[in-house]
Amino acid sequence: MDKLAEIMAYKRREVAALERPVRSSDLARFARMDYAGKSFAEALRRDAGLAVIAEVKRKSPSAGAIAESVDAAEQARLYYNAGADALSILTDTPSFGGSMQDLWDVNDLLANRADAPPTLRKDFFVHPVQVLEAAEAGARCILIIVRALKYDEIARLWEAAQTAGMDALFEIHNEADAEEALRHDALIIGVNNRDLSRFITDLSISERLIPHFPDHCIAVSESGMKSPEDAARARAAGADAILVGETLMRTEKPDDFIGAAHALD
Repeated sequence: MDKLAEIMAYKRREVAALERPVRSSDLARFARMDYAGKSFAEALRRDAGLAVIAEVKRKSPSAGAIAESVDAAEQARLYYNAGADALSILTDTPSFGGSMQDLWDVNDLLANRADAPPTLRKDFFVHPVQVLEAAEAGARCILIIVRALKYDEIARLWEAAQTAGMDALFEIHNEADAEEALRHDALIIGVNNRDLSRFITDLSISERLIPHFPDHCIAVSESGMKSPEDAARARAAGADAILVGETLMRTEKPDDFIGAAHALD
């Protein structure tokens, strides 16, 4: 069994214990809320430079321990002060050391700030109840891993997100994934340069796929961003944004990397 399949198997068991009917009215009340900052999609459309989604990540299957004792809200404060355009908060516990409490804490920290970066709940979504949890915790975006889900599951998650006034980051890894994302009218498409089955990273995947995205799509390059030069490669390929976790978690000066990305033409 590959690693992604292993993760999805335990995630489906985990979520099965939480499943309950999720009514449209439960989700729609979040669409009517008056949020202080930008939507997730708006935050990724910078007037100049490359937008940065800064990720709070304590560990991962590929990197092992990164910063297991870090406080999520304090890390988010560093990213906010460094000018991150959006934040990705991992809420999966077994593989990434995150929790829903992290998402609550980060959004509590950023509440009512007009310049607050919107948050993505980064997890393995399989059921609308997770979308409802994300909305309740203040997230403005969910993750949809295209290759891990059936067509009907993707449609149900995307519909739930839209009903809640949220965006969705459709994560892809190859041409077939890209075609599937576009079948669902995805607005934000993230190319994961890391093969989630084998955890091998290759930036050329973004360079191959992003140039073929429709103009209206927001292109995100994810994983493998170790230097400003890597960010420049993503920008040259047509990326509007990059998602960076491990590199920013390991540095004491995230503003250096984020500033360099913002300065790219």
